[in-house]
Amino acid sequence: MASSQQLAQLDRLERQVTSLVAAYQQLREDLADAQTTIQQLHADVRDRERQLKDFQNQENIAKLVHTIAEEPANVNELKLRLNEYIREIDKCLAYLRE
Repeated sequence: MASSQQLAQLDRLERQVTSLVAAYQQLREDLADAQTTIQQLHADVRDRERQLKDFQNQENIAKLVHTIAEEPANVNELKLRLNEYIREIDKCLAYLRE
């Protein structure tokens, strides 16, 4: 009898171990999926930040254009300032290419 009880206990332990291994494997897969999702979300955040900067730059340009349209006396000054900004941007781009 002790032998049949031991076999029954071993069967229960085997089922528990099998169940735990399956749960562990499922958790590993879930973790891998979660890590992939996190990476995608980080990429989305970086893309949204870049888009936000682009929109802010467009807004600044629109403000400059609006200012030029309202104050024709300062047109030359603003054109000079814009040209200066463009030269600075060109310098930055050239530096980044090096």
